[in-house]
Amino acid sequence: MVKIKTKQTTIVTRQIDRAAVIADRFRKTATHTGDLTNRMRNERGQSEDPEGYATDRYMEGVRVVQRKLILLPGKRRGRSAHGENRPEGENFEWKHQALRERIGRRQNETLHIERASRKSIKIPAMIRNSHDTAVAVQKRTVEKVIRQKQIREMVKRGRTAGQTARRTAGSTAERAGKTVRHAKRMLLLTKKLTKLLGKVLAGGCCFVVAIILICCLFGASYYVFGDTSSAAYTQVTAEVQAYEPVIRRYAIRYGMGEYVELIKAVMMQESGGRGNDPMQASESPYNTRYPHQPGGIQNPEYSIQCGVQALKQSFDAAHVKSPVDMDRIRLALQGYNYGNGYITWAIARDGGYTVENAAVFSEQQAASHGWYGYGDRQYPAHVLRYYPFGNYNIGIGNTVITRIASTQIGNEGGTPYWSWYGFGARVEWCACFVSWCADQGGYIEAGILPKFSYCPVGIEWFQKRGQWQASGYTPAAGDIVFFDWDGDGISDHVGIVESCDGTTIHTIEGNSGDRCVRREYPVESRNIMGYGVPKY
Repeated sequence: MVKIKTKQTTIVTRQIDRAAVIADRFRKTATHTGDLTNRMRNERGQSEDPEGYATDRYMEGVRVVQRKLILLPGKRRGRSAHGENRPEGENFEWKHQALRERIGRRQNETLHIERASRKSIKIPAMIRNSHDTAVAVQKRTVEKVIRQKQIREMVKRGRTAGQTARRTAGSTAERAGKTVRHAKRMLLLTKKLTKLLGKVLAGGCCFVVAIILICCLFGASYYVFGDTSSAAYTQVTAEVQAYEPVIRRYAIRYGMGEYVELIKAVMMQESGGRGNDPMQASESPYNTRYPHQPGGIQNPEYSIQCGVQALKQSFDAAHVKSPVDMDRIRLALQGYNYGNGYITWAIARDGGYTVENAAVFSEQQAASHGWYGYGDRQYPAHVLRYYPFGNYNIGIGNTVITRIASTQIGNEGGTPYWSWYGFGARVEWCACFVSWCADQGGYIEAGILPKFSYCPVGIEWFQKRGQWQASGYTPAAGDIVFFDWDGDGISDHVGIVESCDGTTIHTIEGNSGDRCVRREYPVESRNIMGYGVPKY
């Protein structure tokens, strides 16, 4: 009984070992097959036919399994399948016979497995579905990205449209407000002109009425509908306005009926309508009642009477033609302040009034009398800020500053300009040059031009006063041109317009190549940012 148990135990052990080895082989084969399947899934995108590609790969794996299954467990190098020792590399007939038999048996088994696999295999379908799913997912992803991009673009356009609408609304509201203000001023001017014409008509001066009507309507039209920068002026105070009936009575008496508004502007500059001598006419030759000393007249109406006569004399000497003959009005006003000797001198020297010759005359008279100063060098500018037509010819330019600038052509380094401004060492001096020229002509003291060394500061000065024109404007001599070389919206250079023929702008600039030179630009040049338009 013991021997039988031992023999049976040995047989069972061998069977168990053989089964374990076979199971292990199948486990490894399954693992290898799974790896092949995963590799096929990873590579499925490279085939145009996913199902055919998967089938080919799968059959290739099956053939590999077939080759592995042909070799029985326990085979080692130099040993036969039955465990018999044979010389390594020796070719025996029985070995080939055994292999043929073994191959025959395995082929039958493999054929069975292959047929069963073709019927039940799910890999190609799964791969095909995965491929289709991947394509669908990719398509949905692309569509989603496109939708998101479209949404972002729509949002961006919406924001841009909103900003544009806000700017347009603001601009429209501003223009509407300006239109209302202009309309109010037009009504006021119309009333004043109507009264003036009525008074003149009562005197029977039909020819004079026609001239006045043409000039006043032209001036009023320009004032209301022209450049909005010229529409603003400072109204006189209530004290001055209260004297209008008296001013009108004496203005008509002495042939100044159409200049009532200008006489009021003179009174506003002289006294603001306060005191017993509101026209400051005590030293006038027409004062025969009171002492010829400042504040000598003690009767406001008599002050107006004397002042109107003195102003009439200056207007006649300057040959003023109408209420909008601004060049001669400036000459007459400066003569009213200095004395009519200035009018004759200015006509002989320069053909009329300039800021420069007003300064020169003041210095000469002060020196000859031994005084610290003489008169108000900027009297016309100070008076005309209260005159409705005071800005009538804004933008016509001025050649005085261009003549000053032309004398500096050829200067290198800019030392006279930046040192005059107050810098201890060289700086970019284009703005200093423009300011220096303005100072030489008396325009800074008069408030006609700013003193600036940084271009954006000069632009801000003009914009605050409504004296700014954007690129594309046709400038006049004496306008200040600002450039933007970098296109970043910040001005980095400035010069003086010498002339413009409608297509080409001729300038005089400082610090152009570190020199004062003349330059030329097309009117539509992209480098021109805009213009400051002084009220010369």
